[in-house]
Amino acid sequence: MASVLVVEDDQFVRSALIRHLTDAAHTVRSVGTALEALREVAQLRFDVVVLDLGLPDLDGSEALKMLRGITDVPVIIATARDDETEIVRLLNAGADDYLVKPFSVEHLSARMAAVLRRARSAGAEPQPPCVLRVGGLTVDALRRQAELDGVRLDLTRREFDLLAFLAGRPGVVVPRRELLAEVWQQSYGDDQTIDVHLSWLRRKLGETAARPRYLHTLRGVGVKLEPPADGEVPR
Repeated sequence: MASVLVVEDDQFVRSALIRHLTDAAHTVRSVGTALEALREVAQLRFDVVVLDLGLPDLDGSEALKMLRGITDVPVIIATARDDETEIVRLLNAGADDYLVKPFSVEHLSARMAAVLRRARSAGAEPQPPCVLRVGGLTVDALRRQAELDGVRLDLTRREFDLLAFLAGRPGVVVPRRELLAEVWQQSYGDDQTIDVHLSWLRRKLGETAARPRYLHTLRGVGVKLEPPADGEVPR
């Protein structure tokens, strides 16, 4: 079972989440402000944080950025904001997943289970002691470092996981369902999460979807990573 921090200022919602998570044998602590959440995370170890955006002291997205400055604990956002721009902004700020209110406790449990499986498998499984090379791209799975043409890439945890998974299968078209299962540890989900992370990776690799160098999307099929064509000028 997991140690969970619930960050929610609505007392009714907060009590319901605490009751459900406790009934599911999780250890739960809860706070109602962003600053309290930061203090909790700085002092205690949690397996996952459920973070509301509508907090009284700081906007939850700002709290998320501050959390990411001190910990890589998985964060599930609980938000009433369901527009695409906001969701992309949350993922860009470091969220591992999100739920749009109102949501069922069963839905929260499923998302938590997926996030926890990913976090635990990453910590339990030893990284392969090898360096993957695809063109000018180097991925060191053991040190969790990646370089492009000798320049270190600043990647988030999920970006690195996605890049390493594709780099281990150069030239192979990986179905989106397989990416969800292996990188996100989810048996279901929409394509938006994959597209967002691919967009960030392309930006850091100096390419775009319209002019790809390493990452190629085959519409309706999947994604592949392969070295640039001969004679292509590097960035």
